[in-house]
Amino acid sequence: MSDNLRSRVVTGGSQRTPNRAMLRAVGFGDDDFSKPIVGVANGFSTITPCNMGINDLAKRAEAGIKSAGGMPQLFGTITVSDGISMGTEGMKYSLVSRDVIADSIETACNGQSMDGVIAIGGCDKNMPGAMIAMARMNIPAIFVYGGTIKPGHYNGEDLTVVSAFEAVGQHSAGKIDDNTLLAIERNACPGAGSCGGMFTANTMSSAFEVMGMSLPYSSTMAAEDAEKADSTEKSAFALVNAIRKQILPSQILTRKAFENAISVIMAVGGSTNAVLHLLAIANTIGVDLTLDDFETIRQRVPVLCDLKPSGRYVTVNLHQAGGIPQVMKMLLNHGLLHGDALTISGETVADILADVPDEPPTNQDVIRPWNKPVYKEGHLAILKGNLASEGSVAKISGVKNPTMTGPARVFESEEECLEAILAGKIKAGDVIIVRYEGPKGGPGMREMLAPTSAIIGAGLGDSVGLITDGRFSGGTYGLVVGHVAPEAYVGGTIGLVKEGDSITIDAKEKLLQVNVSEEEIAQRRANWQAPEPRYKRGVLGKYAKLVSSSSLGAVTDLNLF
Repeated sequence: MSDNLRSRVVTGGSQRTPNRAMLRAVGFGDDDFSKPIVGVANGFSTITPCNMGINDLAKRAEAGIKSAGGMPQLFGTITVSDGISMGTEGMKYSLVSRDVIADSIETACNGQSMDGVIAIGGCDKNMPGAMIAMARMNIPAIFVYGGTIKPGHYNGEDLTVVSAFEAVGQHSAGKIDDNTLLAIERNACPGAGSCGGMFTANTMSSAFEVMGMSLPYSSTMAAEDAEKADSTEKSAFALVNAIRKQILPSQILTRKAFENAISVIMAVGGSTNAVLHLLAIANTIGVDLTLDDFETIRQRVPVLCDLKPSGRYVTVNLHQAGGIPQVMKMLLNHGLLHGDALTISGETVADILADVPDEPPTNQDVIRPWNKPVYKEGHLAILKGNLASEGSVAKISGVKNPTMTGPARVFESEEECLEAILAGKIKAGDVIIVRYEGPKGGPGMREMLAPTSAIIGAGLGDSVGLITDGRFSGGTYGLVVGHVAPEAYVGGTIGLVKEGDSITIDAKEKLLQVNVSEEEIAQRRANWQAPEPRYKRGVLGKYAKLVSSSSLGAVTDLNLF
């Protein structure tokens, strides 16, 4: 229990202390003042299916905390639905919401001197937002994922929300009719839970399980299944135990934990957003993690799981095949996981994996045997060059040839780009540039799911590249390069590219460049002027003023003083 709280309600308080009086009003009795006060950060919202089932989990967490001998204090935090805001101005608030969530949890927990926190979230930014707050506060903490959505079905195929985006591209290309488009849209999202492939939400939930901040198997459970609520209650017990033993995030979120998370993200084919979020969390907890670390680990870890967006299966299939612990055990056996890393239960990773089979079940092909991986190396490549001197992130899963050189097709926003794709103005061999969508320039670093899905739907996924200083949805695949830094708004070379310039994307050589002379680039830079900020007030204005480069995780509290 925190010293501040003890002095306030246990040793230093009297029967007339106002603090005690207010706590009595919310349900404390005489015997409760010696119990740890445990925050329940509730991400419930009917804005999105990702979060609409979370309130029931929060109530189950409350009950578990009480049963374990703690006093739960429920408070709310926000969410933005990436899937709903995608392709709109609203998407600019998505990454911003990560910091709003972190700020709100930190403010509530520290403002009320809570002894620990269980955060429950669903949509993409809930998880990194909560983890950044946990890292800042360094009080015992655990994350509970609201759970994945079950797949929709149409014509014998599993559907996800990405199916609807790709159907728009197929429709524009004349490959499906109006009725099919409508049928896919109606069936893609059948109920509660976060987007069902190994997209950003499931990637980050998996990462936090690997890092020891969530319970084993919890990251791949379906939102609507009873085991998700049961796991939430177990998480509450684990947290109260961690409070008593003072197991802190700083003991769990070590360099080894981050390396473990990166290894599993590569093995499951996870989202590019994991790079951004892990960099931000590492920065907050004080772990030295860089883009280069992702590339180093990528080269030694195979992709073992055949999961959407580029694969065949969804996350509930992964859960049925053994979940994240099965993937972890395979990596551990081959020296690619730190077994001595600590978890929230007080056990090590090796302890938790002791009874997990060495090999995946033979009656499935979601998790491949070690000697038959989907890809021999990881799928998230870090590219550098004159177009991204600080680095960029390429997702190369499902790409037949991760190398191309072609003419630049330059767009100043996502909307301009999507309009050109749907109008049939993009041809095989083109390299699309979408700029001024970075952390400061957007602001907010929008995801480009609509354009990339339209490219896939039009049948151009293997022949068109897309480069942006914005981000990509976890549902994106194809030859796409995001997080280009420095971004256009701060004078990065991506802002100097002209229509028709020769652009090279080479994931094999880890190269991203515009093929013009350094003298020409210098001349263009001398003539370049920064545009006026798109927002000068409000949350987007504050974010644009404070946010760092994507190569540092796009954090808002870096070197403030």
